[in-house]
Amino acid sequence: MAHIHEKIDFTAEVFIVYQDKVLLRIHDKYKKWLSVGGHIELYEDPNQAAVREVREEVGLEVKLYHHPSHQPVEHDGYKELIPPEFMNIHRINDTHQHISLVYFATTNTDQLILSEDEKSDGCKWFTEEELDHPQYGISETIKKYAKTALEKLVK
Repeated sequence: MAHIHEKIDFTAEVFIVYQDKVLLRIHDKYKKWLSVGGHIELYEDPNQAAVREVREEVGLEVKLYHHPSHQPVEHDGYKELIPPEFMNIHRINDTHQHISLVYFATTNTDQLILSEDEKSDGCKWFTEEELDHPQYGISETIKKYAKTALEKLVK
């Protein structure tokens, strides 16, 4: 996916919950556990990007989570977007940054369909307890987001 700007890009990442587990994948370039996600393209809004990235990377159809009091509407060129649960900015290298919009979502299956175009060194559905297991080396930020997704979406 092309960069929209040489110095900064917007990205959407999604913590997907199925039953009592959250999906993480090992990023092909950074070799660490992250959520599913990627760049927001010029022609799409962040919600569309989040859903597209999930479909492209792991073949799941998802429903983005939003607080029950927030009802997305669309009319006459106006669209109320589902807000992200978290936002962050992080450096990719010495000259490039990402502003990441972090969404939570649910899906109806845990069966992944991994595209050959999308590279990942592995995907795993994690329980809350597994997120803390040292063998995985999951960063504190990713753990926080994943656990918060589980708290909000597991009924």
